[in-house]
Amino acid sequence: MFTLNQLESFVAVAETLHYGRAAERLSMTQPPLSRRIQLLERELGVELFDRIGRSVRLTAAGQAFLGDARRILGLSEQAALSVRRVPAGEIGTVALGFTASSAHSVLDAIVGGIHARLPGVDLVLRESVSGTQLEKLRSGELDLGLVRPPVPGTGLEHRPLHREALLAAIPAGHPLAAPDRVPHVRDLDGEPFVMYSPAEARYFYEVLVSVFRGAGVVPRYVHHLSQVHTILALVRAGLGLALVPRAAEALGLDGIVLRPMIGVEGEPVELVAAWRANDDNPALHAVRHLVIDLAGRDIS
Repeated sequence: MFTLNQLESFVAVAETLHYGRAAERLSMTQPPLSRRIQLLERELGVELFDRIGRSVRLTAAGQAFLGDARRILGLSEQAALSVRRVPAGEIGTVALGFTASSAHSVLDAIVGGIHARLPGVDLVLRESVSGTQLEKLRSGELDLGLVRPPVPGTGLEHRPLHREALLAAIPAGHPLAAPDRVPHVRDLDGEPFVMYSPAEARYFYEVLVSVFRGAGVVPRYVHHLSQVHTILALVRAGLGLALVPRAAEALGLDGIVLRPMIGVEGEPVELVAAWRANDDNPALHAVRHLVIDLAGRDIS
């Protein structure tokens, strides 16, 4: 089988139509160049050049072979460039997990940043709740997770990504939705309230329980759900009030007023990036550093 050196020599001679100039281009002397061409012709079983003194011209077989030779050399060069990009994390696959609510806050900036700055990385997106993501990180099904804290146990590392406020979600016709009304967390005492599931949305459940306990209020829970968009659907139907992350504003739902609430100040909703501590996937390292960098620039 012919070698890449033989192909390179053939292309040089075919483009210069002169052995001397081709040898000069390849930084070699003419005799070994001639031997390479002879070996290539012997391997192919055809003559590639007609010799005319010190000059040459391509035979019909040589003209037909030139395009293929250039393509093979191009592919070999591209393969070499590609394999060198793997250790740098510029090429590879990363399975990225995210929660439904993070899709409305940071996911678009993260995915856009990865596509723009690491276009050779194949990103596999998988939506699931934080607990499931942590299990899949440990099993290797996920490489990086956007999860709610805490990140318990050993073998996983994490970094904070994003914080956001909680807003009151109020049906448009409710008295608390009046333009001149400033809702207070105490207004929720005894009110019908659409709450997060203590099992499937444990993080948000515990955040709200802490808020209510601190304010000394006891809402009347009418439903326990796991997804923000489902909670908002019940609020719009008039079944109760709710507290949702500020990212819910991106949904733009009619029939609901989203408003800051006195007594629920600050940004109690946290999101972290988590990954396996011993993962040696170069693409993951590149994506992880990019995500953390974006977080430092406020990716919301």
